[in-house]
Amino acid sequence: MVHEDSWRQTHFGRLLGHAMRRFDDRVLHLMADDEQVPLALAHLAARDKVGAAHIHITRHLGLEGSRLTDLADAAGMSKQAMGDLVNQCEAWGLVTRQADPLDGRARLIQFTPTGLAWLAAFKSAVGQAEVEFRAAVGEEVATVVALGLEAYAQV
Repeated sequence: MVHEDSWRQTHFGRLLGHAMRRFDDRVLHLMADDEQVPLALAHLAARDKVGAAHIHITRHLGLEGSRLTDLADAAGMSKQAMGDLVNQCEAWGLVTRQADPLDGRARLIQFTPTGLAWLAAFKSAVGQAEVEFRAAVGEEVATVVALGLEAYAQV
């Protein structure tokens, strides 16, 4: 008996995962070439030292700062894994840890000025990657994909 297993390569989850990795890779490539990105960070991105995992901090860190546990929850990561990413980003000068004014026992992770420049470059790169996506699949398909993903993500 032959088992047909092509479904493993073509189901929505796998396609979404591939699409997200491709999109994030393109964003990082654009950031590596962006003159607005601090040079040391552009070099890290160009040498694949900044990866999709680091984008979780860029996507989820609140402008007013976030606690590590909230940041980990938003990214769907363990507190330990997010702590490792925060440590790296802190060493690169993207974020800093400050005492939480509402709870002296807690620390807030906040963007540094360099981190805010990184965030601005991320916004620009995401915009460019979206333009490229729309050009690749057509405006109508891109609109349907965006609406479908938005509806699905809210469930």
